[in-house]
Amino acid sequence: MPAPTLEELAPEGTDFAADPYPVYAALREKGLVHRVHVPGSGDVWLVLGRDEVRAALTDPRLRNDIRHSSTWRSDGGNAIGLNMLQTDAPHHTRLRALVSREFTAGRVEAMRPRVRQIADGLLDALPAAGSADLVAGYALPLPLTVICELLGVPLADQHHFHAWSTELVAPSSPAAAGAAAGEMSAYFAALIAAKAGDPGTDLMSALVLDSAGQGGLSPEELLGMAFLLLVAGHETTVNLISSAVLALLRHPDQLAALRADPRLTDGAVEEALRHDGPVTAAAFRHAAEPVEIAGVRIPAGDSVMLSLAAASRDPAHFPDPDRFDVRRPARGHLAFGHGIHHCLGAPLARIEARTALRTLLRRLPDLALDTAPESLVRRPGAMLRGVAALPVRWSRRLPA
Repeated sequence: MPAPTLEELAPEGTDFAADPYPVYAALREKGLVHRVHVPGSGDVWLVLGRDEVRAALTDPRLRNDIRHSSTWRSDGGNAIGLNMLQTDAPHHTRLRALVSREFTAGRVEAMRPRVRQIADGLLDALPAAGSADLVAGYALPLPLTVICELLGVPLADQHHFHAWSTELVAPSSPAAAGAAAGEMSAYFAALIAAKAGDPGTDLMSALVLDSAGQGGLSPEELLGMAFLLLVAGHETTVNLISSAVLALLRHPDQLAALRADPRLTDGAVEEALRHDGPVTAAAFRHAAEPVEIAGVRIPAGDSVMLSLAAASRDPAHFPDPDRFDVRRPARGHLAFGHGIHHCLGAPLARIEARTALRTLLRRLPDLALDTAPESLVRRPGAMLRGVAALPVRWSRRLPA
């Protein structure tokens, strides 16, 4: 008999999809490690404590490579190429070093003016007064445009990518996910070939040129890197921007504080990452040998789900953890993971989210939620968290 799902473990009167945190809190009172069933993935060990999650993220006995699982034969069959989330050291070390060589702090920082320009352009396209879905009109196209420009994806092709990545992150059916994987794989193969013949100054061209040398990315690795950078490079930031705006609109005192002092923006983004981050759990780990976590023995071959969301609301580390506070000291959350798999794109995500918030709140001074919070629908998915749409309204738009 399978273990209970998190939905089945939800306390009476709560909805896990709408608000998973009461479920995590109730489970935490009973222990920091639980056996749960994840639909589509099977039974896994769920780890909730912040210290335990942080330690597990660096434990060499817990591997990303699915071949260490005794029950899973594949990751679903829709992975494209070979990417860093599927590998462990020393293979992962090599892959990360190759992309880090091109995805530098200087390259990311140089994008800051362009991010601001994109944000202003998106707001200019909205009505001077009225209402809109902030996800479709702002939170989605901003990071999607940024990552596509970074990779050198032509503007005319960008609309395909969100549909493909959404289908892979939260499949509507196995057939649809397989079709999306095939279409994305074929597109990237053609793009890589085009970059090899006529390279530009974009990141993908740099990686393609590097792959031609000794020790560079293999064709499968290059395809996997393109896939990971595109999907991880915008899906998570869409959720971060929309969740940050939603949190501010639901906490008028915090919104007022931020409007009064825009210097709090960096703290607001960190608090949004902690309070309701875009990634609920790290990629599944698989025990290469027996591991004990918080007194619970995990047999070799079992899979482990490390809850970044629960860890970032652990009351042992974050006083009054359910309170959203833009002045909270920005330290200790695990929204970007930890250890060798710490999110490579964290600096870019921070630039995008900070710029998105500053630009939005400055130009739409009376922005308000245009629906009841309980009516908002969350995007499906075991690993990512964000609203499918965010209806907002405003009465005036200030010039850029």
